[in-house]
Amino acid sequence: MKQFSLALILALFCVAGIVAQQNPADAPATKEDIQKYLDVMHSRQMMGQMADTMLKSMRQLMHERYLKDKDKLPPDFEDRVNKMMDQELKSFPWDEMIDAMIPVYQKHLTKGDVDALLVFYSSPTGQKLLKDMPVMMGEAMQAMMPVMQKQMQGVTERMQQQVAEMMKDSKAGQPKKAEPVSN
Repeated sequence: MKQFSLALILALFCVAGIVAQQNPADAPATKEDIQKYLDVMHSRQMMGQMADTMLKSMRQLMHERYLKDKDKLPPDFEDRVNKMMDQELKSFPWDEMIDAMIPVYQKHLTKGDVDALLVFYSSPTGQKLLKDMPVMMGEAMQAMMPVMQKQMQGVTERMQQQVAEMMKDSKAGQPKKAEPVSN
């Protein structure tokens, strides 16, 4: 009986050890794991590049929208607006935004996921992808823009047509106003 108890205790310790060592890759990613991942991804630099791309698009949009009436605007309008947009972009809380992303990544990625991503993005191919991604995304957006504009134009036209039909149906379904009775 003593040997059986000793064997049972030993078996429990072995099972506990196996459970404890089950698979650390399935463990939730820690804040530190995600921070390493974001560092390898050059997330701060990438956010800066995306912000620069957004800024260029905003400037182009502003130029197209407002500067067609250039003669009605102050001569330094474009410079003043560009400076204002630059200041606004510089004031973005980039570190806070990254900190806010960490729990989201932790929710969706395990330690094993992060470790695999770290291996890939630390490799020459991963680093090349990271380096070229902002340019690729910008070019992809430019390539997609005509398709998106065509689609949005069609959507807008169909919606306007449906709204006009609804308005027509609504007016047709309303009871006619009673004509005043003349004495």
